[in-house]
Amino acid sequence: MAIQKEQVVAKALALLDEVGLDGLTMRRLADAMEIKAASLYWHFANKQVLLDAMADALVADVAHMPAAAGQPWRERVAQVAGEMRGALLARRDGARVYAGTYVTSDNVLRVGDALIAPLREAGAGTRLAAWGAFSVLYFLLGFVMEESGFARDAMPAAEHDQRAETFQAAAMARFSHLAATREEILNPDFEARFRFGLDLLLDGLAARLAAGE
Repeated sequence: MAIQKEQVVAKALALLDEVGLDGLTMRRLADAMEIKAASLYWHFANKQVLLDAMADALVADVAHMPAAAGQPWRERVAQVAGEMRGALLARRDGARVYAGTYVTSDNVLRVGDALIAPLREAGAGTRLAAWGAFSVLYFLLGFVMEESGFARDAMPAAEHDQRAETFQAAAMARFSHLAATREEILNPDFEARFRFGLDLLLDGLAARLAAGE
């Protein structure tokens, strides 16, 4: 029976959870599907084309909810950003997969449009709307990569604790400002940290909007 693209993408995402982006290869995927690699290349010319399809699938459920009547622009942007963060965190290395692609599929374009629309409707010019929306996206991708990499369940607990101890020892010995802020640097409340960073961006956009950009 011929395999379908959707089957390949679903299996690739499941394998991503098992082996991570670095361990995901076309050969390993073919083995997991119990097919020959040539069958994969019929649908996906190379790994990058496969990753593009995976990126599209990652955000399939993002930005479907229409804006509520009178909903402030920054709430709408924050809502889409939160949905996007959740979608990327749902898969191992999800942010790395998405960040390495330039996809023009409906799912990806819908997310971009959903971030730009509130800014334009709030009066932003085309540059502020486009660059502002993508600045939110860049922050989001970087944050999720860090969140995924430093979360306690991303590595053995002993290794996590050892890295924290090494950081603190080095900071105390040579880097006074890092030492002074080490508790906040290592603060595991990623919800609060995400909101803090997003609010900084939204405050900046609000200031630009007020200035008539």
